[in-house]
Amino acid sequence: MKEEKPKILYVEDDIDLSFVTKDNLEIKGFEITYCKDGKEGWETYGKKDFDLCILDVMLPEMDGFTLAKKIREINEDIPIIFLSAKSLKEDRIEGLVVGGDDYITKPFSIEELVLKIEVFLKRNKISSGKNSTKIVFRIGEYTFNSQTLELSYKETSKRLTSREAELLKYLCLNQDKVVKKEDILLEVWDSDSYFNSRSLDVFISRLRKYFREDTSIQINNIHGIGFILSVKQS
Repeated sequence: MKEEKPKILYVEDDIDLSFVTKDNLEIKGFEITYCKDGKEGWETYGKKDFDLCILDVMLPEMDGFTLAKKIREINEDIPIIFLSAKSLKEDRIEGLVVGGDDYITKPFSIEELVLKIEVFLKRNKISSGKNSTKIVFRIGEYTFNSQTLELSYKETSKRLTSREAELLKYLCLNQDKVVKKEDILLEVWDSDSYFNSRSLDVFISRLRKYFREDTSIQINNIHGIGFILSVKQS
């Protein structure tokens, strides 16, 4: 049986760049659905099941950040990669805050983009079972299912993104231990670059917000070393 190609939504208003990128990605074995603006991208997203999204930031009709927010409202798991000529640190951080998993500045190499795509698609396969066979974790009053990516509190549950789930699982596997920042970066991001380090800070802040209903749960920053997940005993 022929293996199904990964389906990617690609939204870019630069016609020349999009033609080259789409052509190269299709050669690499991906099924690319191309849209020329954010509005078309949003309408197309609702008509098809995609495995990953590649979004330009500065798009007509609807910018990439807004499109990502709308996608995240209905799918918190699908990997989102931003492509942008905007290289300021603030732009990169905003991209992560609105739900992006990575941010690549233009000009970029097709090889780099393909590598990022393959990493995210691999991570997003629920059957990966990375690091440990343990699936369900009890964290204070919360329950975290690392296979379904669900974080539950009493009668409510939230579906984490694949990267949020990987980070939380790594912290859970090392609960009450100080984990070095570089170890987390290499395990979850595959790189301890400065940008990924800032990304980690953003993701840690997200996890802290998710646990706000149980004040016994703490994710503390150990200055100059890393982080520790702990649950205070009452």
